[in-house]
Amino acid sequence: MMAERERNMVNAADSYVAIDLETTGIGAKRERITEIGMVKVENGAVTDTYHTLVNPGRPIPEHITELTGIDDDMVKDAPMIQDVIGEVIAFCGTLPVLGHQIMFDYGFLVQAAVNGKLRFERSGIDTLKLCRKFMPPEEKKNLAAACAYFHAAQDTAHRALSDAMAAHELYQAMKRLHLSGNEDAFAPKVLQYKAKKERQATQRQKQHLHDLLKYHKIELTVPIDSMSGNEISRVTDRIIFTHGRIPENERGRDKKPE
Repeated sequence: MMAERERNMVNAADSYVAIDLETTGIGAKRERITEIGMVKVENGAVTDTYHTLVNPGRPIPEHITELTGIDDDMVKDAPMIQDVIGEVIAFCGTLPVLGHQIMFDYGFLVQAAVNGKLRFERSGIDTLKLCRKFMPPEEKKNLAAACAYFHAAQDTAHRALSDAMAAHELYQAMKRLHLSGNEDAFAPKVLQYKAKKERQATQRQKQHLHDLLKYHKIELTVPIDSMSGNEISRVTDRIIFTHGRIPENERGRDKKPE
């Protein structure tokens, strides 16, 4: 049974979905997706592509906009992730996924699927791991550097669809050079990412955080209504730890006394 599964994985190495996401930051449990790009590859040939911007429900940090070129205005009319995660899963079908540091992208999609009461469980291929195996230690191994090293085509860096296409081209370039004798390295491996459904915030949680922010004169860049219950709990605990609770005799007043 296991030998047959491994053979199927090796046979599937020329059919996969290359994926790249742009996000508001690092960490699927706290950050949000802003763009999804996918390239479907069957028997080594590109057969379909998928692209969408995603409204993260919060401001995009300035340093992320500088890196990706994606700003708040670009995503304001884009769908939320819960509106597209179903079609993302459907696009992938049963194919393995491929990406440069694939667990980063995979984690965000698994979290989005779990939040939508869906399942997204795949095997995958990590081109970064392949680069670490087949490139000299002193060479940079980010996607742009790896594409240049292996003469793989890359269009616009740090945009989802072009980076997904670049990961596909990189994988094929490495495969042409190093497949013989390294078949297992190029085969998809089972990906494991544990995610729990985000707890929805209650009105009481939202009001408590609102009161703390107002009392301590703190500005929050993330809209409270876009935050999950877990996120609000973390932010509330951090504010109380740093600034203290609202005194009993000050509750209900408009602002902290000078």
